[in-house]
Amino acid sequence: MTARLRLYHFALDPASRQVRLALAEKALAFDLMDASPWDPDGPLASRNPSGLPPVLELADETGVRVAACGVRAILEYLEEVSPDPSLLPGGAIERAEARRLMDWFDTIFDAEVNAFLLHEKIEKRLQGLGAPEPANIRAGREALRWHLAHIDALLDAREGLAGPRFSLADIAAAAHLSCVDYIGEASWESHPAAKAWYQRIKCRPSFRPILADRLPGLPPVDGYQDLDF
Repeated sequence: MTARLRLYHFALDPASRQVRLALAEKALAFDLMDASPWDPDGPLASRNPSGLPPVLELADETGVRVAACGVRAILEYLEEVSPDPSLLPGGAIERAEARRLMDWFDTIFDAEVNAFLLHEKIEKRLQGLGAPEPANIRAGREALRWHLAHIDALLDAREGLAGPRFSLADIAAAAHLSCVDYIGEASWESHPAAKAWYQRIKCRPSFRPILADRLPGLPPVDGYQDLDF
């Protein structure tokens, strides 16, 4: 891949973070373009029919810029065009498990945790939708505790979430958890295996730009950047 890549993203979007991590793990140079999913006239509206991030643009052989939209399509595209290093396990069963976990975080975790915690504490504020709803915060926290316990159980038998090596399953989980960690909602002390795994992820060079993210007027909690927390 010789063309310069351009990624349209929103900093506290787990899908965008997954693509950023994959690009960094593959050592692919790219330009990062901030784009709000709530701006009807923003760059996302003209590049993705859904109006949602992430969108990855690249120049084809004619110089025309073309786009890949959506986290799964982009990650699969990157695996095809830049297979070394691969971010999927080698065996068919292990690859299926990695894809299962990616889908788990992008659907179940997103619906049970992000839809409450990120919506109430980030999205409502950015859109001027009023104060957080306490009942929704409690529901998101309860679901997050269950998901962290599930991660603990997976890591009892595995070095990574989908097997012995770092994969897209770890990237998906870390991208989602880093967003709730930004707002101080991850109860790491109660989940030692998940905490140790996340500490290893935070130490990867690909994760450093994620830890540097800041939303204007919404800074991360103390300790968000700390590698030893």
